[in-house]
Amino acid sequence: NVPRTIACLDVSHTQGSETVASLVFFANGEPDKSEYRRFRIKGDWGNDDFRSLQEALSRYLKRRIEEERELPDLLVIDGGKGQLSAARVVLEELDLGHQPVISLAKREEEVFLPGRSEPIRLPRRSPALRLLQRVRDEAHRFAVTYNRKLRTRRTISSRLAEIPGVGPARQRILLERFGSMRSLAA
Repeated sequence: NVPRTIACLDVSHTQGSETVASLVFFANGEPDKSEYRRFRIKGDWGNDDFRSLQEALSRYLKRRIEEERELPDLLVIDGGKGQLSAARVVLEELDLGHQPVISLAKREEEVFLPGRSEPIRLPRRSPALRLLQRVRDEAHRFAVTYNRKLRTRRTISSRLAEIPGVGPARQRILLERFGSMRSLAA
């Protein structure tokens, strides 16, 4: 079946801190930004991408099921065989073994399928590969942007915390008012 809806999951972190995951959703080959999701990874997995991916995927699928919403026709995982195996564990735990899932490895643009030891190499100019790359790249962009936002917030907040009498509430007010440390300093 041709997948009408595709969801792609990616994990991003900065040397094990500010670990986040993103999920982007495409319908009929176009982004559906109302369905995008960001996840702050709650588990203290450090830079264990597999556990972080499992946490985010589990949270996403459980919520979709609770809200009785349709699952995507195809789930794409950014990564290789290991990430695909980690996703399959979550799908089996949630009794969703029938959910179509693949992973797309960046370096060689290999597509991994469950139960298949060798990857599929689509032609570089294949429209299917181009769509998968576009979905994967958007998930990566969305995750990295969220990771940067959290890292910047932490860095700015820690510098403001050094000022006597400026607590968390005042830090938030100052950042909302001025937007950046540069504006605040000016």
